[in-house]
Amino acid sequence: MRLKAKLSRSVWQVRINHYLKKHGFEHFEPKAVLFDMDGVLYDSMSRHAIAWQRSMATFGIAMTEHDAYATEGARGIDTIREMVLRQKGEEITLERAQEMYDEKTRQFHLMGEAPLMPGILGLMENIRRQGLCIGVVTGSGQRPLINRLKNDFKGFLDEQHIVTAYDVSRGKPNPDPYLMGMKKAGTEPWQTVVVENAPLGVRAGTAARALTIAVNTGPLPDAVLTEAGADLLFSRMTDLRDAWPELF
Repeated sequence: MRLKAKLSRSVWQVRINHYLKKHGFEHFEPKAVLFDMDGVLYDSMSRHAIAWQRSMATFGIAMTEHDAYATEGARGIDTIREMVLRQKGEEITLERAQEMYDEKTRQFHLMGEAPLMPGILGLMENIRRQGLCIGVVTGSGQRPLINRLKNDFKGFLDEQHIVTAYDVSRGKPNPDPYLMGMKKAGTEPWQTVVVENAPLGVRAGTAARALTIAVNTGPLPDAVLTEAGADLLFSRMTDLRDAWPELF
């Protein structure tokens, strides 16, 4: 069920209680919020989908828009190795996968910078007012994007709280990226909120036992996110922004 900007405290408490029971925790004490990047901080997924399709076509790999959204959040090299294995039956090296990912990166940057997700700065302001730590956990490892994060969210985010593809050996949907985010934030799962837009990211957040909020900013059905384990689901980032003061 998608949640609107106005969320009653009783409904919110039901979801908190379900989260606590699911993971066997006694209480919920939020101290940090960990954001995915693409499709959450930036309205960038449509551009990534195009870049994936164009770049993989040059290597004889067919990748659809649905594939791009369904695998969003995973390390790019992992996605490429899986696609090549599935379509060509070949196990390529990490080095070869990186070469192919570099072409995807080139195609993405040809389209210019993606805009900020509407509502994200207001949401971060709400979070900062409450004294919570803000972090980013992304499957990307591109230095220009990391530099842009630090610039666009100056005052909210520093590099010490950014987890990239190169900080972990296993990407989403494994819990490792969000566990690393918690380590950098100095929090336990019951003190951590994850904000995601993709099924692999939701699975990673729930596997790390953080309270996981999905914002469906893409074309995938809501059910894909709820079945992945999202504790709450919103339609737009602006809805989450407006609901945040009541949630926490």
